[in-house]
Amino acid sequence: MRSKAGLTQDELAKRIGTAKSNISRLERGRGNPSWGTLQKYAKACGYRVKLEAVEEKPASL
Repeated sequence: MRSKAGLTQDELAKRIGTAKSNISRLERGRGNPSWGTLQKYAKACGYRVKLEAVEEKPASL
């Protein structure tokens, strides 16, 4: 999202009020970001976060 939005990690960090190191950690899949952090990240990049529950169908035999 960040790359597509044309933002550097530093620019994104400033937009959401965090440190560049936190953006780096998030993008590398380290840590456990809150739902609010994910929403801020997405919004700053021009996206929104959507959670969807989809019923799984049992496999046919």
